[in-house]
Amino acid sequence: MQEAIRETAQSRLNEITAQMSAAAKLASRVPADITLIAVSKTRSIGEIEPLIRAGHQSYGENRIQEAQTKWPELKKLDAGIVLHLIGQLQSNKAAEAVSMFDVIHSLDRLSLATALGKAMRDQGRFLPCFIQVNIGAEPQKGGCAIEALPELLAATKAENIPVAGLMCLPPADIEPAPYFALLAELSARYGLDGLSMGMSGDYQTAIMLGATHIRVGSALFGERG
Repeated sequence: MQEAIRETAQSRLNEITAQMSAAAKLASRVPADITLIAVSKTRSIGEIEPLIRAGHQSYGENRIQEAQTKWPELKKLDAGIVLHLIGQLQSNKAAEAVSMFDVIHSLDRLSLATALGKAMRDQGRFLPCFIQVNIGAEPQKGGCAIEALPELLAATKAENIPVAGLMCLPPADIEPAPYFALLAELSARYGLDGLSMGMSGDYQTAIMLGATHIRVGSALFGERG
């Protein structure tokens, strides 16, 4: 049973890696420049472990509390695991986030930049952060407004926060390509390298438009029960 589960994890990983390589080739990009983040939110230790044993090292969680129940144990399986916080972050949880994670993808406001800057200085851990942009100007979503980006970038510089790039979640049920292209244009405008964009249903499009980090859950782990 365990062997079958492990083989399934390896098969899914191989399939996605092949699709990533094909998309990168179409865009004249190097596949090794693209990081596949396995979105492990709501997944159990038993679901995640086969993927770790298949050699995958980058994982994404939405909630600090959930990550704290799983990853101290799972990280023992592979010292090279990199844990990404991809969900919204409250300013009062900044210290916990800096302690628990290796990369943050949801820096989206001045108060959070201040809190993260203090936490990083206090702990001596200067984590790379992506600034989340509300690319579709959706009031129900987190993310920095496009026009507020210069001020937030200035704040991260003042706090000595390493900015890895920009992140977005395009509006649901709409062709994502224009939003990915806009994020890439913003990244170039502000001299940033990283683009965290693309999920299970659209990561190949995201890669062709410049994604450096894609966040894939169901395509790797299967549909949630």
